[in-house]
Amino acid sequence: MARIFYTSLLWLALPVLLVRLAVRIARSPAYRFRLTERFGGGGHPSRPYDIWVHAVSVGETNAATPLVQQMLNLVPTPRVLITTMTPTGAERVFATFGDKVCHRYIPYDYPFAVDRFLDQIQPRMLVLMETEIWPNLINRCNKRNIKVAMANVRLSEKSARGYRMVLPLIRSALDSISVFATQSVADQKRLLTLGVDALKVHRTGSMKFEIHLPASLNEVAQAVRRDWGPNRPVVIAGSTHEGEEALLLQLLAKLQKSFPDLLLVIAPRHPERFDTVSRQATKAGFKISRRSRQTGALDPAVAVQIADTMGELPTLYGAGDIAVVGGSLIPIRGIGGHNILEACAVGVPVVFGQNMSNFLEISALALTHNAGYQIKNADALSICLTTLLKDANLRATIGENGRIMVARNTGATKKTLELLIPLFTGD
Repeated sequence: MARIFYTSLLWLALPVLLVRLAVRIARSPAYRFRLTERFGGGGHPSRPYDIWVHAVSVGETNAATPLVQQMLNLVPTPRVLITTMTPTGAERVFATFGDKVCHRYIPYDYPFAVDRFLDQIQPRMLVLMETEIWPNLINRCNKRNIKVAMANVRLSEKSARGYRMVLPLIRSALDSISVFATQSVADQKRLLTLGVDALKVHRTGSMKFEIHLPASLNEVAQAVRRDWGPNRPVVIAGSTHEGEEALLLQLLAKLQKSFPDLLLVIAPRHPERFDTVSRQATKAGFKISRRSRQTGALDPAVAVQIADTMGELPTLYGAGDIAVVGGSLIPIRGIGGHNILEACAVGVPVVFGQNMSNFLEISALALTHNAGYQIKNADALSICLTTLLKDANLRATIGENGRIMVARNTGATKKTLELLIPLFTGD
């Protein structure tokens, strides 16, 4: 009954959904392509997929990457489909896997759309990354005897409270999931408060620690640094959101008094904001450069570079002196920080704000290992960056601590795959 009510609400919300999609198309033209896939169409029936992995966007795709890579090493090699909700997630899938996997946009959770989609792909198993609970999708998979697992599960207290409010709706979906692989003990406990069978819940750790950097990254990062200017200090601000860039630009003006040749590289989280942030930096009085348009050495007069490329952030972190990770510096609705591990993995000290609800365990671990700094406000950020910019030895020590921390916490992918293989093989 609860799911019928939920589906009715979905139909009532359809005009809102279409308006929202139109707004996204206006802001990011990439959304206009493959629209029929959003409603289960667009594909052609073909031989069934063995494994279907759903990753919402770039962050979840990055987390799923080592797991999918290990799946592709199984014998015989399974046929893998990855779905995302965003074009940036799709771009990351294509950039990472090429034609080794297939990609589709996941359909909205309307029964007809889900049925059309499943008729085409006919998967043997679905792996939902992190916390993606879609009642109709899971119900339809269960009716078709498609095994469903949740991997790299992250469940904040806020999310758990929200799910408890709609427990009659999601209880059946949770009961239909065969395995939950959680990032932390806290995530495990919160799942149990939702009535999940304890025998299904396993703490595997975070797959976001499984960072396999390309062998050429260090060499490429050194080349980037030479073009920026090998002797000028460089701060990389990654995955920033609206409001954070203004804070960072104000801070840059302040820091330039002590570090006149300081370069701030800003990598906005969403590509549709590249132009907006460029105009914002120019209006603030800084000479800017677009990363995508840089050829050769950067003009020393450039104080701000907008990193308007995709998939390059680990390289940029590796080329910088300090990484400031966005989504955490100011309170932003629906955002609880972003992954700090890419910066740690390349040996760069990482700085992040108080709003890290989505990465509580990882941020706490970084602080415990002295791999980074958590700042309370803009003044604290200014003091922190000044201290790090003045002390190369401190930067090297903090960066190496981060590298060691990442290396010591790998293994989640192997543990997760061990839980999934019996579902996939039927053993």
